[in-house]
Amino acid sequence: MNELCEYCGISIQIPESGTIKVENMLHKDIHQFNNKLDVTNGVINYTYETLAEVEKLSEWLLSLSTSFSTAKTIISSGNQTISSVSLDKFTEQIRNKEIIDFIQKGELVSYLQPIVGTKTGEVYAYESLLRAKDPAMQISPYELFETARKTGLHSLLDKRAREEAIKAKKRKIKPGTKCFINFLPSTIYNPEFCLKHTFNTVKKYEVAPEDLVFEVVETEKILDVDHLKSVFKTYKREGIKVALDDVGAGFSTIEMLKLLEPDYVKIDRSFVTFCDQDEEKSSFLSEVSHISQNLGIKVLAEGIERKEELEVCSQVGIDLCQGYLFGKPAEKAVEPDCKTIVG
Repeated sequence: MNELCEYCGISIQIPESGTIKVENMLHKDIHQFNNKLDVTNGVINYTYETLAEVEKLSEWLLSLSTSFSTAKTIISSGNQTISSVSLDKFTEQIRNKEIIDFIQKGELVSYLQPIVGTKTGEVYAYESLLRAKDPAMQISPYELFETARKTGLHSLLDKRAREEAIKAKKRKIKPGTKCFINFLPSTIYNPEFCLKHTFNTVKKYEVAPEDLVFEVVETEKILDVDHLKSVFKTYKREGIKVALDDVGAGFSTIEMLKLLEPDYVKIDRSFVTFCDQDEEKSSFLSEVSHISQNLGIKVLAEGIERKEELEVCSQVGIDLCQGYLFGKPAEKAVEPDCKTIVG
């Protein structure tokens, strides 16, 4: 199993004191860091007493050269190996120790934002959005996932987020109302193996699979279409629906609809905002709606904040809408009275 895969559920616990070994050092001018640094055949061995020492050492090593992509850091305590990662990833782990601890042990909660039928104004689904349970924690979801990506914990965080969303569906959203759950395709190396935890969680909380929609959240980075097709196929085999996010942005083009055949597509908000004042935007919305209908795909426009935008979406045949016009994310599954807005 590759290096990143080992973090799918395995915690990073760096001891306050121990031994750090750095292998594969290519720099020819490694000088003495201090009298405790032992360098033999390009391998550094260093016994540390505080994490501050480790941070200082790792920053120093990275400053020597930009060619340390091959350098590997091994942390041990006694005879036990605690961590074995690349030098740059290890440095990020030390820099972001508090966020790392929160990703692994912090209390998370799912906030829910309503998704409504464009024609009916009735709540069709909720999107689950990850938050820290303690409002005093000033950590944004972006900061959490970005730190997790840099430190090799994005698989663990993504898995925790999916579990919280499934729990929220069971506890807060009534049966028959769907729940859109974000997932990162880059964290799913082998769908048959990596999604077992998700499917087991669905069974554990007795959630109807057909009420779940797993939504790709990094479609601008889709480089391996065959892999994503495999992920979608695995979800669908379990009776779960799938959605393609940010259609119109990056690599997520209309061609992707034909290649991946998702159950839902979400149109990037940049094509929705002020679409009533931009003919190109309204034409794009109409084109996506037409192609999706022919493929049997439901279309969701996100980021709607004005009634005029809703009217355009309704006119071109878009099925579902989401945005502050209907409600902001909240801890509870709020059922807004949208019929007056739609009407």
